[in-house]
Amino acid sequence: MKVLRRLLKFAAPYWPRYLVAAALVFAISGLNLLEPVVIKWVIDEILESKNYALLLYGALAILGVAIIRGVLQYFQRFSMSWAGQKVVFDIRNTLYRHLQQLSFSFYDQAQTGQIMSRVTSDVETAQRFLSNGLVQIISIFVTFTATLFIMLSHHAKLTFMAMIPVPLLAWRVQVYSTKVRPMFWDIQQQIAVLTARLQENITGQRVVKAFARKDYEMEIFERDNMALLKRNVKAERLSGVNWALMRLLTEISLGIILWYGGWQVISGHITYGTLVAFNMWLGQLLGPIRRLGFWVSLVQRTIASGERIFEILDTKAEVEDKPGAKPMPPVEGRVTFEGVSFSYDGEHMVLDGINLDVKPGQTIAVLGGTGSGKSTLINLIPRFYDVTKGRILIDGVDIRDVTLESLRRQIGIVTQETFLFSASLRDNIAYGKPEAADKEVMAAAKAAHIHDFIVSLPQGYDSVIGERGVGLSGGQKQRVAIARALLMDARILLLDESTSSVDVETEMRIQEAFSRLLEDRTAFVIAQRLSTVRNADWIIVLDKGRIAEQGTHEELLKKGGIYTSIYNLQFRPQELQLNDSRARLEHAASQGGGN
Repeated sequence: MKVLRRLLKFAAPYWPRYLVAAALVFAISGLNLLEPVVIKWVIDEILESKNYALLLYGALAILGVAIIRGVLQYFQRFSMSWAGQKVVFDIRNTLYRHLQQLSFSFYDQAQTGQIMSRVTSDVETAQRFLSNGLVQIISIFVTFTATLFIMLSHHAKLTFMAMIPVPLLAWRVQVYSTKVRPMFWDIQQQIAVLTARLQENITGQRVVKAFARKDYEMEIFERDNMALLKRNVKAERLSGVNWALMRLLTEISLGIILWYGGWQVISGHITYGTLVAFNMWLGQLLGPIRRLGFWVSLVQRTIASGERIFEILDTKAEVEDKPGAKPMPPVEGRVTFEGVSFSYDGEHMVLDGINLDVKPGQTIAVLGGTGSGKSTLINLIPRFYDVTKGRILIDGVDIRDVTLESLRRQIGIVTQETFLFSASLRDNIAYGKPEAADKEVMAAAKAAHIHDFIVSLPQGYDSVIGERGVGLSGGQKQRVAIARALLMDARILLLDESTSSVDVETEMRIQEAFSRLLEDRTAFVIAQRLSTVRNADWIIVLDKGRIAEQGTHEELLKKGGIYTSIYNLQFRPQELQLNDSRARLEHAASQGGGN
């Protein structure tokens, strides 16, 4: 009931519609009760009395009741469907808004398919209940109460005889609801597993095909699909048994009516019309109870889905604006780490005791082995995660004292995994500054050396790229991402391996653009290229979460420590390749000049 109450809070703004629908339910129930009365009148006052002149009026009365009931049912269903759709609209918006506010730590653990299942499948289940089930359950109780009252007013003893199976019906509904709820929870969970499997497989199709794992993936999907089938079959088997028992119990009531009521007619205590009317009222009395099993199933499924929805809504963002946070004014770009430590799990420190003071306009190259904390270091600056100990200052202001939005609008970012949206190239470049003019977009693209490629496309900047940038090479995607960061004109730039997927010639062009565009901007660069490191004002080398070495390129080479090992292993081959490329370019240029 707690889950249902929380769901019903979403329906509260639309109570007038629900009130109208409830009123229509009362009216429809009244008409349903009126119909047997008309039938009774036709049988007793017209057919039995052979007053056939009134037969037409009886038929017209039945037709009138049917027409009025049909019109009322239309408005009742439309009112409920409208209200249900509006409620689901609000639930989806609330879920999506909350998902946008959740921290990176949530997405580090959550499966995309699981989240998608809750926003789609679970919300749709709630919609079925809020659009139709809620009023139908009200209708069941209204119809049952009104029908019981009118039956008692006509013949109390016959009513009590017909009610003999009702306690068994109620008991069966209770048993069914108890057993079916955990089943539907398992079903919704398995649907989420299947959705996650499907999403992951579609996203990783290139890897699946590259490693010829199609049969394996089909086997895994079939296994998960079979698990869902078994859960559904088990629930349907229980539903089938329940439906059969409910039907049997209602038929027993009908048998009692025909047996006992028949004797009452024979003995002259009731009329034929009363017996027929009682039979119709019994259908209206027991029919809703029989259907109650279906609606109980829907309620239990809704509760299971609601629990999964609120599991997300109850997740608190680990990084959020603190009370009284103020917008950050335009910054100069001084970034200070004071005793910064960070742990993802609260136990193992990924960063430990980082002290760093970066002056405005400086470019800092961050190096280190895998797992040394490079990406974590720069992810702390825009507060993708909050520090475990210490603090980070920008222009002397603790970044936790300002709003997240104002902080992140001052920072341009090129992430390690380049992500592009299924939109036009212009929209992707202008994502951080959607109001940018076309000339600004082009200027950023030119600075990232992607403009010439874009204009070579049939639709130029209006060209729509595939999902996640499919259709572009790794280097092209990175250059689009660099253009997106540069367009923001931020005073602080975070570049995570931003040139790792470009060739030497393209990297030379990007580095030329960086040398102009990084002037008077503070930049943290995680790079695997020698040119990036050489052009940096300061280099820090991380090892096991600590700053092991720091200095300029020449100073670190003289120390002969970790940086020297990285240089010999990674950068010296690049230097030889770069020199060779330059020599070939100069030779080609001289040959061209000679010709």
